[in-house]
Amino acid sequence: MKITDVEAIYVSQNQVRAQCDSGQDALIVRITTDAGITGIGEVDSAPLAAKAVIEGPFSHTISTGLKHLLIGQDPFETERLWHTMYQRTIYSGRRGIGLHAMSGIDIALWDIKGKALGLPIWKLLGGGFHKQIRCYASTLFGATPQATGEIARRIRDRGFGAVKFGWAPMGQDARTDVDLVRQARRGFGDDGQLMIDAGLVWDARTAIQRAHAFAEFDIAWLEEPLQPDDYIGYRKLTDASPVHIAAGESESNRQSFLDLMDQGGIDIVQVDLTRCGGFTEAVKIASLAADRGLKVANHGFSTYINVHAALHWLNAVPNALIAEFVVQENTDLREYLTTNNVRAVDGSLPIPDAPGLGIELNEEQVRKFRVA
Repeated sequence: MKITDVEAIYVSQNQVRAQCDSGQDALIVRITTDAGITGIGEVDSAPLAAKAVIEGPFSHTISTGLKHLLIGQDPFETERLWHTMYQRTIYSGRRGIGLHAMSGIDIALWDIKGKALGLPIWKLLGGGFHKQIRCYASTLFGATPQATGEIARRIRDRGFGAVKFGWAPMGQDARTDVDLVRQARRGFGDDGQLMIDAGLVWDARTAIQRAHAFAEFDIAWLEEPLQPDDYIGYRKLTDASPVHIAAGESESNRQSFLDLMDQGGIDIVQVDLTRCGGFTEAVKIASLAADRGLKVANHGFSTYINVHAALHWLNAVPNALIAEFVVQENTDLREYLTTNNVRAVDGSLPIPDAPGLGIELNEEQVRKFRVA
């Protein structure tokens, strides 16, 4: 079997709002083979920039478009192809956009392998730890603390036992920050699990103050309150915080995660398969976390391709904690792009058991929303 084509498909809602919501557009990767088997993946990044990384021409030995490297190759050789892509994009890759683009390709390659063998990806990875995995509903804060409380009540009424709120208006001032968490807890109830994503808004001193203030509301973790490279700040925070500190969605490749774990000392490692290097790298990151006694969770605020990929990965590692499941109310592009999407039932997600990712593109809807 040989790869015959690699497509990077940019889709978008008609209106992309100025909010931290990567579900408003997406970059889908589609790889076709001479055996008639097609694999899909996703890149959660700056879509058109990642598209250029994939479709760009050869420039020189260590700065070339990824598609150029893949045509004619065997899609089963995922480890070798990952290494080739990494080495041949040293100047433009290594971390950030280069790894993001590789992620979508790697996911699509594993999808091809699963379909060719008639097996779900988690089985190819040697998994089978779960039949279903507990999930939390993930959404942005409301415009006000009161609106946040109302959203929390609606989510609880849908049967979720855990919820995460994130980003603006968190970070405006101490009173607003605390009231956002207070109203989220009040709306969701005392017996539900509450996570808070600060959205990179504070320095270490402020984050320590907020962690102590939020502890009153029994939060399960405080997520990404600092800038991603502030490892010294993260170490100060984790040493002083009464609540668990989670981070990782901004990282790509295992070295980034090693820095965050060993220098930053975080408690919970969050891995986005559409940014970190795909399955090939994600299983290694989970292993490094397990060696340090740390739990892993996925990050995913984009399409169901990301969700399905995360579930396969979480089912293949022994230190999986919980799955993120987006319920953002004013974004629904993800509902149209794919078929056979998993659904949360009583606060859990079933592990897909169909070959590959267990999900397919809705070609009609992809054409409708395609921009480039």
